[in-house]
Amino acid sequence: MSQLDDLLRDLVVANRILSHEDVVDAYGHISVRHPDNPKRFFMSRSRAPELVERNDLIEFDREGEPVKDKRQPYLERFIHAAIFEARPDVMAVVHAHAEDTLPFGLIAVPLEPVIHSGSFIGGKVPVWDIRKRFGDTNLLVTNMAQGRDLAKCLSAGNVALMRGHGFASAARSIIEVVRLSVYLPRNARVQMNAIRMGGKPKPLSKGEIAARAAGYKPHAPETWRAWEYWATRAGCAAMIAEPQTGAAHDHGPKK
Repeated sequence: MSQLDDLLRDLVVANRILSHEDVVDAYGHISVRHPDNPKRFFMSRSRAPELVERNDLIEFDREGEPVKDKRQPYLERFIHAAIFEARPDVMAVVHAHAEDTLPFGLIAVPLEPVIHSGSFIGGKVPVWDIRKRFGDTNLLVTNMAQGRDLAKCLSAGNVALMRGHGFASAARSIIEVVRLSVYLPRNARVQMNAIRMGGKPKPLSKGEIAARAAGYKPHAPETWRAWEYWATRAGCAAMIAEPQTGAAHDHGPKK
């Protein structure tokens, strides 16, 4: 199979994983940059992630519009288009509404990594408030101007919360953005529980975050272990590539 075939298969698997791990439900989506044309990306048509099949995937242009496909796309595809435009290093984007992350977009306490598996969040997570620039809206990102404003808030980071809405996460590969998006709400739960206990949660230090990042290897057995585990739980283990192909691990930008 070609790199593109592998990538699109992994995108289907990622949809199923995010659904089974309660990161998305009927709503939410994941995209991946085209490996041969960085100004384009792939994402499903408007469909619940758990139900996504290979033939549901649509190719989009840099403005978030479908390329030669008249099926209904997700309304918030502009989140993905704007982040890909702003961040050449990003190969995959998730938008979701995981409930455990929502309180941190509503109060002054920032969401930040407090557990080792949350280290990939980076530091304190910024909060994007659509109302600041666009006034009263339905809180959905429905055009490129709104998407670009969100991408500006994300900046060089890995996650941005969206006030009263959800989050956007970005990473160098599908497996990395899936891992980040799975552990983000878990980290939020731990932080919230620590707050409920009456204490001030101790976040990971910059050095601890850096050490975790330095130790991460995209082809490591533990990376494959997580991908295989999540795919098995989601009922799509038969779809994943063998670890030596690197299909799930390394779809970074070409040099």
